Amino acid sequence: YDTTSLATSREHPKMTAAKQNEQASWKDTGGLFPGRESIGPLFIIAASPIFIFVIIHVVMNVEGGCFQTFLRQYLNGEVKLGDIVPSPVDPEAMKMVGYFMVFELVLQKWMPGKDFVATVTPAGNRPVYKANGMASYVFTLLTLLLLSHFDIINPARVYDKFPELISTVNAFAIIFCFMLVIKGYIAPSSSDNGSNGNWIVDYYWGVELHPRILGWDLKMFTNCRFGMMFWAVGTICFAHKNMEVNDGVLQLGMFVNVALQLIYIFKFFHWEMGYMCSMDIQHDRAGFYICWGCLVWVPCVYTSHSFYLAEHCPDLPVALNLAILAIGSTLIYINYEADRQRAVFRKSGGECLIWGKVPDKIVAEYTTGQGEIKKSLLLVGGWWAVSRHFHYIPEILGALCWSLPAWNSAFVAPYFYVTFFDNIAGGSFFPR
Repeated sequence: YDTTSLATSREHPKMTAAKQNEQASWKDTGGLFPGRESIGPLFIIAASPIFIFVIIHVVMNVEGGCFQTFLRQYLNGEVKLGDIVPSPVDPEAMKMVGYFMVFELVLQKWMPGKDFVATVTPAGNRPVYKANGMASYVFTLLTLLLLSHFDIINPARVYDKFPELISTVNAFAIIFCFMLVIKGYIAPSSSDNGSNGNWIVDYYWGVELHPRILGWDLKMFTNCRFGMMFWAVGTICFAHKNMEVNDGVLQLGMFVNVALQLIYIFKFFHWEMGYMCSMDIQHDRAGFYICWGCLVWVPCVYTSHSFYLAEHCPDLPVALNLAILAIGSTLIYINYEADRQRAVFRKSGGECLIWGKVPDKIVAEYTTGQGEIKKSLLLVGGWWAVSRHFHYIPEILGALCWSLPAWNSAFVAPYFYVTFFDNIAGGSFFPR
């Protein structure tokens, strides 16, 4: 197990105390309902894999209609869960998944890029990453297009085999998360690890913060190089399916849907090292919650609108599609600009110009779990004067834009992702 990429800074006594306090707080989960710390994770672990196959079934067999139709079919015995969950050992699907994983693992480790030292972890470590996400993103898409152009692969097969692909990845992810728990117990990659004392919670939440094997950072792989990369690859493959069912012509609505997502994912990989300093990476441990989510939930749910549009894209007026493209692109840029303003503000300690003037700020004091009083600067200038967590507003509206090419042809499959994203992010700026 490679630990050379983790800086060997000494563990500060306060950092060690913070780690012990965190582990202790995990075990203090009695609450109002005995066993709730196990029941909740167990429900999510059991229900989430079933739900993704229901989504795929609704798109392919109910034309993206509504979950009530599926529920009625299920209650009437017309559909059984076993009928909608394909075999996870389909040979073609396993080859597709295997080739893609190996390709991205090779790029993650050997694509040229500068070293990036992330923020300090609770145990005092500083993970080091290779900043080659953008190069890997561009190279992946170019490779896909070249393989398709020379008829080496047929990207539309990803649509045809999508249920089997998700079934294969789902089985892999479940086993992978078990492996992460065992590895965390017997061979952790760094001092950022700890058990909750409850095996179910360890499986769900994770044991290690930054697990690495043979130099590969596993969270970077699952979150960025598989989940986010397949989001881009999957939408392009679904666009090929759209061309296949329309005699080689890509519908404009499908183009708008794919173009906006590729712009958004381009923005993500441009900012990838910022993401490696975000709460997803700095706080969420490598368990079912984040690793299964990025390996299975992201490829299925985040592409569900494109999956639907592949065969059900309505022919909207050209002007309307172009307006959606223009508005969506603008919203993605505003989202990027808001994040950039915050990054510049933090890096300069508030001594910067935003929109031509020194921004207003709030100096917030807070007390850590160890009794330390610290200060944090909060930006209230530029876009951040509009709303708390402003960046989510254009991000959610941008997601709505790449769903709008479906218009009113269906209201579940095309709009499930934006509804899901609004629910997890909307509470940050809408009154509770």
